[in-house]
Amino acid sequence: MTTFAEQPADILARLEQLRQADAPTHGGHVLSYVYDSGLAELDELAAAAIRMVQPVNGLDPTTFTSVAVMEREIVGFARDMLHGDGDVVGSVTTGGTESCLLAVKTARDNWLAAGGVGQPRLLAPVTVHAAFQKAAHYFGLVLDLVPVPPAGVVVAADLVARFGDDVALVVVSAPSYPFASLDPIEKVAAACLERGIACHVDACIGGWVLPWFTDVPPWDFRVQGVTSLSADLHKFGYAPKGASVLLQRGRDRQRTQYFATTRWPGYPVVNPTMLGSKSAGALAAGWAIVHALGTDGLAALAASCEVSTQTLIALVDEIEGLRVVGTPVGPLLAVATDEAIAIDRRVDPHHWADQVREHGFLLQLQPGLTQADGTHLAHTTHLTVTPVTEHVLPELSRALRAAADEVRGVPPVTSEQVLGSLPTEIVADLSSPDAGPLDSATAYGLLEQIGLVTPGSVGAPLPDRMAPFLALIEALPASLTERLLVELLARLVEPA
Repeated sequence: MTTFAEQPADILARLEQLRQADAPTHGGHVLSYVYDSGLAELDELAAAAIRMVQPVNGLDPTTFTSVAVMEREIVGFARDMLHGDGDVVGSVTTGGTESCLLAVKTARDNWLAAGGVGQPRLLAPVTVHAAFQKAAHYFGLVLDLVPVPPAGVVVAADLVARFGDDVALVVVSAPSYPFASLDPIEKVAAACLERGIACHVDACIGGWVLPWFTDVPPWDFRVQGVTSLSADLHKFGYAPKGASVLLQRGRDRQRTQYFATTRWPGYPVVNPTMLGSKSAGALAAGWAIVHALGTDGLAALAASCEVSTQTLIALVDEIEGLRVVGTPVGPLLAVATDEAIAIDRRVDPHHWADQVREHGFLLQLQPGLTQADGTHLAHTTHLTVTPVTEHVLPELSRALRAAADEVRGVPPVTSEQVLGSLPTEIVADLSSPDAGPLDSATAYGLLEQIGLVTPGSVGAPLPDRMAPFLALIEALPASLTERLLVELLARLVEPA
């Protein structure tokens, strides 16, 4: 008889205790990261599907044939939803990042096979998801990010002007995450088609909801120059994380996505995705949910998202001191300060988000960005809208209005203020052009001095007020803030 080191009931009780410290994943009080359908039945269905495939290894669909059937049916549903023909094929991946990585890897390999010489280039607007920065870093592409106007929509001619023989892939978004901007996909894809350049549409956040939004220009496989498209099941497909779909136009093109080798004494390795052995849980859950909802169910949930989004856009427009950035497309929006009114009536979006948290809702703070051409994109607060938002709209509306009233006229945290709050020697060290790479101890010491961690603490939470932290991100060189954030996240999971 097996003797357990800890009793299962005690282990689960501790897990329940740990979960109580998490942000709530249901109920509509977190407007980023979570995608709540509001249908408890879907959660139960997903849990049951995961349990049924718990021991299954998604590595080998010839041994576990259920994996092949589920993936085939999800890809088929997604292809029809996104207007692909019989030449469009695809894979289920472990999330949007993997879909983006594989799109870039496929484009790079096809570019090389077509005779590309030198280092390939990945061309995209600055608003493209950070996963493509990761892909360029991993796969050795030059990352060429094109500045965008304040509304967040790249000018097609600005992208096309940078076309060249070294461009392996152009990426456009449907929509972009930071500003919910729909890039000019038809114009860019047409130019790509004329030049023979691959064009990827990152619809990770929009892919499973935009098909049912009204008055959206063509952005999917109806557009001839689109060669690949990513769409996350774990967003508006309401599947557990992580599950995404990557579709490619052309079987021969898509086959270069695979890795295969028989050059070792073990079993033949043939992987369509980055992972080898992998859980089939999210795949099974997503498959079950897609079958349960079908087109009509997804359309109904999308309609709820669209109504709630338009309600929130109208609400922000009514709040003195705030404005919605650009013209959002899809169930998300970004909010900035309305600089057209008097300073004492403005509302800083980061102070606003911090204050909204006091009213029980979590919004996502986004730093401003100075682009390569010197133009500045304002710092904003992001809201993702899900079907459950409809049920909390009255409470959420009151919270958004009240928080704005409470911080109206409070000036934003400036770079000078946040750096001025630090000891002079720290600022000198951080700003020195001679500063070399930070080792772990030095980086952690800086985090302590900045006040982001408590000396001697393990897994300490971040400050309740995040506006100063976001101002610090803007004030310091990107390479430094990235190193400090790496240290912060790494320390969170180090053993005590």
